[in-house]
Amino acid sequence: MDQYLKELFEEMIGVAPRTGAVQIRYHRRQMRNVRIENGVLKTVSSSLVAGAGIRVRNGGIWGFSCTSKISKDSLFQALKDATDAAHSGSTLKASSANLVVFPVRGTLSVRETTPVNTVSLEEKINLVRQADSIARNLNPKIVSSAVSYLEMMDDKIIVTSYGSSVSVHDVKIEFRVNVVAADGNEMEYGTASVGATGGLGELFRQMKPDEMSEHAVKSAIDKLGAEMPSAGIYTVVLHPSLVGILAHEAIGHTVEADMVLSGSVVRGRIGEKLASDKITLVDDPLPSRDYAAAGVLLVDDEGNKPEKTTIIDCGVLKSYLHDAETAGIFGVHNTGNARAYTYEDEPLIRMRNTYVEPGKDSLEEMISSTREGFYLEGLGMSGQADANAEFMFGIQQAWKIENGRRTKPMKGVTISGQAFEVLSSADMVGTDFLLPTGAGYCGKHQPAKVDGGGPHIRCRMKIGGAL
Repeated sequence: MDQYLKELFEEMIGVAPRTGAVQIRYHRRQMRNVRIENGVLKTVSSSLVAGAGIRVRNGGIWGFSCTSKISKDSLFQALKDATDAAHSGSTLKASSANLVVFPVRGTLSVRETTPVNTVSLEEKINLVRQADSIARNLNPKIVSSAVSYLEMMDDKIIVTSYGSSVSVHDVKIEFRVNVVAADGNEMEYGTASVGATGGLGELFRQMKPDEMSEHAVKSAIDKLGAEMPSAGIYTVVLHPSLVGILAHEAIGHTVEADMVLSGSVVRGRIGEKLASDKITLVDDPLPSRDYAAAGVLLVDDEGNKPEKTTIIDCGVLKSYLHDAETAGIFGVHNTGNARAYTYEDEPLIRMRNTYVEPGKDSLEEMISSTREGFYLEGLGMSGQADANAEFMFGIQQAWKIENGRRTKPMKGVTISGQAFEVLSSADMVGTDFLLPTGAGYCGKHQPAKVDGGGPHIRCRMKIGGAL
């Protein structure tokens, strides 16, 4: 099948009009989902979608068409439709920079120590059922539980007019535990989630299912009866889960080159010092510290090689994130950040695994040298960030720090500020490292599997709570 489609796509490119570029991407996705709520099996679903997306460039305009029918006639018709669309819009943007390409050829596959297709559906259901049972029975104050498992297996073939000819097998997988605890009229939630690229061995590399249930329950129970903090600006120690959210939501989107062209806060600021010299921020398609990170990308959806990209180096803004077109516009390397969720979607500039590099400080030193502040972990139920790097996030778990000790849990905590100002205040960066946000998705017009994190960081930010 792979070789047949590659040869067919080469034939199509051979007869396509000599425009700026042609990209043909076949994408087959199998998904399976299991969900149990309060001990009751609610969902066992399986789906399969497959098709081809075709892009044709004429001047500065891309034409796009897709089809779910993988026949020669349907594919050639989609090619014609994409060509016509590009031609009809070419007068709107007649001239454009050349594409910067690093085409990939061959066959690629992610690592799976326990491939998902070697584990039976019954075993997967039992895995979910056991985690749900543990969560419901750990504490009598737990009144609701929901545990889910999701796997997504992707097979792609990408052939382009500039030399890409690659087959890639990718697997994304996630597991979530959610609980609600109640004490009288007071209710609090707790959650734990993991995500990975690969199989079940990779999925539970950070926490096992029983540990996730325990974590979610403790998070909910700890908040029952807890106080809200007094609002103000405090010293905080951020868990890697929040470092990842800050890196992705508040910083990462501002440096995506399409957002930069639209006027984000970092436009024209390459070379400026925007953060503490202790901060080095990268976007990495294949982190050497965690080969199973959920945002692993072996080839981007324009058929180009993804590059590890240093966004901020010792506080100085060094690079934006690019696809082939924006790299040409800016006259720089293509970082390989073009990604599409399904064959029906056009590639957009998206992050992969965005994290802060470790520093030289221990978590113990951060807490022991903090007279008053908070230790914060996990994203809460709400959050937002914008192109000016302004953010506001709810916090899942928080503890007061008093006289160098982590003391009582808090609830109702929010954080807000301007991300570059917050990172400029960072005075301690941990030696540890974790990419814990892989169960989530980025939602820039279409979903994308991403990951983020880094070490613990100590900084200053605005805390919302009781007035």
